[in-house]
Amino acid sequence: MAQLGLIGLGKMGFNMRERLRAAGHEVVGYDRNPDVTDSTSLEDMVSKLDGPRIVWIMVPAGEPTRQTVAELGNLLSEGELVIDGGNSKYTDDRINADLLAAKKVGYLDCGVSGGVWGKDNGYGLMVGGAASDVEKAMPIFDALRPEGPRDEGFSHAGAVGSGHYAKMIHNGIEYGMMQAFAEGFELLEAAKVVENVPAVIKGWQRGTVVRSWLLDLLVRALDEDPELDDLEGYVEDSGEGRWTLEEAINNAVPAPVISAALFARFASRQEDSAAMRAVAALRNQFGGHSVKKAGD
Repeated sequence: MAQLGLIGLGKMGFNMRERLRAAGHEVVGYDRNPDVTDSTSLEDMVSKLDGPRIVWIMVPAGEPTRQTVAELGNLLSEGELVIDGGNSKYTDDRINADLLAAKKVGYLDCGVSGGVWGKDNGYGLMVGGAASDVEKAMPIFDALRPEGPRDEGFSHAGAVGSGHYAKMIHNGIEYGMMQAFAEGFELLEAAKVVENVPAVIKGWQRGTVVRSWLLDLLVRALDEDPELDDLEGYVEDSGEGRWTLEEAINNAVPAPVISAALFARFASRQEDSAAMRAVAALRNQFGGHSVKKAGD
């Protein structure tokens, strides 16, 4: 049995705690929400753990994570370990690792994929850091990853920063896959040749080259709302897609699918696009094409 301190008990962190406990591990969680926390503060959480301690962070990327790492640096002892399992940008990891190294505390960055389904299905894990630190945390990783061969749900990607880098690229790929399914759905709906669009998409779940978990989730959504009329077409992005494109530019790697998917999300948030108004105006100017006046 392993013991773990877990900071951040939101949708992901809460389910991770439940999966670890179901596997027989002891988890002491800390969250600002008194309804879910096991401790009153970070200091209280650390005091309830036996040494050498391992603490996993699941808080928002950026300043909240940096502050948490800094505070843990003052609470943990030499030879103990911090794992950042949030969606931090990989460039933050070296800063966090160096801060903890000054206290002789280890650091791993872990990209986590699986969403709200991870509790039952397991989480895909991509880890960066020293091999000795990875080995210390392996009982935790083995409990969180999906059942089956370790190398099909867990990877030690390389040095500090590589885990979050791998997760960043994973999410960029996810953007493109989601956009392709979305465009296919819209085209099936628009063409009117296909009379039962949900049935067609459901029929892709077995035997086809596009079968995937994302397809399964689209089928589930269509089962609940066949026309998807209950939703607005407004899509946020959490950062990884933007960072992936930054890396594509920095490395001169063409990434047209991922870039188009990200820009499609931007377009989804525009109630009235100035760019599309300009296109309409130009078409009207050079070709006399019909336009729709505001308010029509």
